[in-house]
Amino acid sequence: MNQPRTKRGEQTKAKLLAAAEAVFAEQGYQAASISRITDRARVAQGTFYLYFSSKLDLFEQLVDDLNRRVRKAMSDGAARGADRAEAEREGFREFFAFTAEHPALYRVVREAEYVAPGAMRRHYERIVEGYRDGLTRAKAAGEIGDVDPEVAAWALMGVGEMIGMRYVLWPTGDDGAFGSGATPVPDDVFDEMVAFVQRALGAAPVAVALDPTAQHPSMQHPSMQHTPMQGASAHVKEES
Repeated sequence: MNQPRTKRGEQTKAKLLAAAEAVFAEQGYQAASISRITDRARVAQGTFYLYFSSKLDLFEQLVDDLNRRVRKAMSDGAARGADRAEAEREGFREFFAFTAEHPALYRVVREAEYVAPGAMRRHYERIVEGYRDGLTRAKAAGEIGDVDPEVAAWALMGVGEMIGMRYVLWPTGDDGAFGSGATPVPDDVFDEMVAFVQRALGAAPVAVALDPTAQHPSMQHPSMQHTPMQGASAHVKEES
């Protein structure tokens, strides 16, 4: 489909993606309809086809959009780190913040396994690519131990995804539609997970958060935060 040529077009497409994120999270791919998505976005149904060829095309573009945004959040956080240990902590911090604000990430990516397997695989591979490169540089600089960057990238991505599912989504998962009422990761859980990651990488531990003005993930409300994964990379590539 043609990309928006005007600022207004970009805003309309963004509204459709945001509406799709909400509708797919609430109803799932099969039950969701284009009319429900356009109603949620408050745009005419005919306008939908200016940006997407079908519901499947919208779904795949939503996976890519969520991927781009979560990588941006992780990269921004990890960039605050002076070394790999700090980068891990700050990158995970931003990942959990994004997950609490965009819990639909979990359902959308999991449904992609069946609806759009190529998009799901692309989601994970894009994250691992940047993560692997960052670990390779950290290993060469002596900031981590003798680990295989490729294996470590996939393993740490799984750590982040499972911790997020257990502590961000599950505590309030029965209160409503999937992903409603997401909660922050508790302080002790976040600290223990970061310590585990640092031990696994052979990285020196970080005693305190890098930014003294930054709230711990468990103290942040989702609305005050910056978005299936996912570890935190010091240099997660933001390009598509």
